[in-house]
Amino acid sequence: MSADLLSHIRIVLSHTSHPGNIGAAARAMKTMGIVSLYLVKPKKFPDAEAEAMASGASDVLRRARVCASLAEALQGTVYALAVSARRRELAHVSADAHSAVQGLLAAAQQGEVAIVFGTEVSGLTNEEILQCRAMAHIPADPAYSSLNLAAAVQVIAYEARVAALGPLALPASEFELARHEDIENFYAHLEQSLLASGFLDPANPRRLIPRLRRLFGRAHLEQEEVNILRGMLNSFRK
Repeated sequence: MSADLLSHIRIVLSHTSHPGNIGAAARAMKTMGIVSLYLVKPKKFPDAEAEAMASGASDVLRRARVCASLAEALQGTVYALAVSARRRELAHVSADAHSAVQGLLAAAQQGEVAIVFGTEVSGLTNEEILQCRAMAHIPADPAYSSLNLAAAVQVIAYEARVAALGPLALPASEFELARHEDIENFYAHLEQSLLASGFLDPANPRRLIPRLRRLFGRAHLEQEEVNILRGMLNSFRK
């Protein structure tokens, strides 16, 4: 493969509380050839400590995009990989970092992809994970599996670089993958249709929407499939 695929990867840090971790993550990214950084509601940014910890990767910080939501940070992507140290109920099945980046880079042959990290204390929320297509974990020692945010970014970025420079295990799909915003629009349309039909009771939702997100997430929806599903929902509502 080619290091050019790395230019299709954006690192997304959600609700980062310490600016030094943003700078250290930027440094970790740049050493692996990944320079696109998106920040979802950071507590403090820009900040002098972020600049200090970037140590030569200030250009990554200058180009960083600050977003109001994860949906905004993922706009335009065809694949997003959530990174979490913990098993989550009603989340995607988690793969180890080495395996997970293969799917990420297969999608990167079609367009922009994202690797998403949560806040330092609690990581990603279940709702954030369900906005992604897949989930990865770093197989650390279970006796002490707590990685600093920048260290986690370094490990995943390294795996992405090694995979990009070597033979890719998974080929690109022959069909166009659905964009993040189109999938999110489908989920909103689906929820509205389920409410209108009475199948989804807002007083007793039974975690139906998270379960459906997980179901469709496993399918790695293509653009044409999303179009068909939305057309079906429109026909049912007429």
